[in-house]
Amino acid sequence: MVSRICGKIYHVNWQSEKSGIVSHARRRYTSDMNAKSGSKAAAPQPNAAAKLHAPLARLLRPLVRLCIRSGMTFPALAQLLRELFVNVAEHDFALEGKEQTDSRVSLLTGIHRKEVARLRGAGAPVHEAPAAVSLTSAVIARWIAAPEFTDAKGEPLALPRTAEGDAPSFELLVASVTKDVRPRAVLDEWIDRKLVTINDDDEIELVEAAFVPSGEDDGKWHYLGRNLHDHIAAAAENVLGPAPRFLERAVHYNNISPKLARRLEARSRELAMDALKTANREANRALAKDKGGDARWNFGIYIYCQDADEAGEAKEGGSTQGGKEGGSS
Repeated sequence: MVSRICGKIYHVNWQSEKSGIVSHARRRYTSDMNAKSGSKAAAPQPNAAAKLHAPLARLLRPLVRLCIRSGMTFPALAQLLRELFVNVAEHDFALEGKEQTDSRVSLLTGIHRKEVARLRGAGAPVHEAPAAVSLTSAVIARWIAAPEFTDAKGEPLALPRTAEGDAPSFELLVASVTKDVRPRAVLDEWIDRKLVTINDDDEIELVEAAFVPSGEDDGKWHYLGRNLHDHIAAAAENVLGPAPRFLERAVHYNNISPKLARRLEARSRELAMDALKTANREANRALAKDKGGDARWNFGIYIYCQDADEAGEAKEGGSTQGGKEGGSS
């Protein structure tokens, strides 16, 4: 669960699963299972590369800014892209019944055949959620969704450390997600990370910080990759397919006052949180009857607002001259 205030991306994620967030540590790079279908057989659309140039430049700009701020240099990024191009071409664009050769990978990627031969099989970044992220997300998702741990308004209850029988408690909450970690260890960690507080009745309360990984928390980096991957995968599938396959929409208004932008950001945050809590509750209830499998589902929301004086940002969204405009896309 990651959030950013006005001027940054805002998104909250709950992956409510029987064993927490699924993490697959694989040497071979695996694309999103839904977006990958049909990618091997799909032929490039006419002029698609030329049409992709402008949106790709806009998409990469904040990522390039993040790279520079984080100390990742262009040579390091270029090497990562080279490895990814080879890996994706090797696995996602193999012809059925035919061996994927260095020559074909070179043709698809534009990377020299000798370099392809060196990079093939080298692997790519794996999609693995840090253990702490998986457990924390799973426990919090249950705390804010399960009826036994929420009040009549659907808000998470303040929980005693322990309780008799099946009465709600923090110990019972953690045990309902995992038996491998002691509830006291989870509580100590969460207190240290300021995810919970202890009230005057010695009850444990979930605080807003639980939804906002900060500092050196690995959660923000994990969700950066996970959320952007799923959003881009959905958008790419919608562009490449004959009809939109995934819901990927936005309401947008340009050339408005900063005051209105902040007010809309605050109100949209309230609407987003209501939608996310509802989706999480329904998913959590459905898990009780689910047999399990390899599929996954992600429901995400983002909010972005931009101040005119943000360096390099104003031109990105178009001219600030002219009248106000809005719409959905």
